[in-house]
Amino acid sequence: MRDYTQLNGLALAYVGDAIYEVYIRDYLVATGLTRPNQLHKQATHYVSAKAQAFLMNEMLTAGILSEDEALFYRRGRNSKSHTSAKNADITTYRIATGFEALMGYLHLTKRQERLEELIDWCIKKVGDTNGK
Repeated sequence: MRDYTQLNGLALAYVGDAIYEVYIRDYLVATGLTRPNQLHKQATHYVSAKAQAFLMNEMLTAGILSEDEALFYRRGRNSKSHTSAKNADITTYRIATGFEALMGYLHLTKRQERLEELIDWCIKKVGDTNGK
C-alpha cells in the first residue's frame, strides 16, 4: 500500500505505538538510564494509555495540531477495537489509540520533522508534569 492515508485508525495506531516507543526508549537511554527496571518505570510516564491520553488532551487544548493531524487522531480514537488497556478505562484507551494513530500517520507519510517536533513536545510536557 502506498497511500497510507487510507489506512484505518487501528493500523495507524499499530505502527504509531511502535514508533513512539522507540523514540521514548532512545530518549531515556540518552538521559543515562541503563537499568531495565528504571527504563521500564520511566517509559510508563510516556507510553501508557493514561500518559498518551493526557498528552493528546494537552495537544488539543494547546491547539498545536493541523486539521489533517486532528483528523487522523479522530480516526484512531473512533476506531472500534476488540481489546482494551489493562489499566485504563475505554475513553482513555480510545484517546491513546488516537494518539498512536497520529504518530503512525506522521511516520508513514514521511513527516519526520513534524513527528519529532510533536514527540519532543510530549517529552518536555511529561518532564514539566513530573518536575524534571
